[in-house]
Amino acid sequence: MSQTALLSDQIRRAFEGEAWHGDPLAKILRGITAARAAARPIKNAHSIWELVLHVTAWDDVVRRRLDGAAVRLSGKQNFPPVKDTSEGAWRKAVENLKQVHSELVKAVAAFPDSRLQDQVPGKAQKYHDFYYMISGIVQHELYHAGQIAILKKA
Repeated sequence: MSQTALLSDQIRRAFEGEAWHGDPLAKILRGITAARAAARPIKNAHSIWELVLHVTAWDDVVRRRLDGAAVRLSGKQNFPPVKDTSEGAWRKAVENLKQVHSELVKAVAAFPDSRLQDQVPGKAQKYHDFYYMISGIVQHELYHAGQIAILKKA
């Protein structure tokens, strides 16, 4: 199996399941209402909704960088504000996350192993190659899944 196939599988497992760490992000998000997603049970912490938008933004950044774009996010793009707290808007945010995540999994699976050591566009650090970025997005997803799990229980 290729390295990118293995990495793609790890990204999928973090979101969809079959990983040894525990519940994947998609399962953690089940049953969360818009009101719960928008709530701030921990002072000065991001809401579940903000974290979902943040994970979506970074999954998209990684996908776009795989295509050669030198993407940088502004503060509002990094943690987009929640403007509409309706159930419909929440469902749309979760569906958008699922779609963007699916596109990322496919993009990583199609990425050539021969390019994993290439520098990511727009990154000055020599260590920031595609392998580093792709494995990092797995870590990013799991980190925020843990935060969401805690917020869901708070």
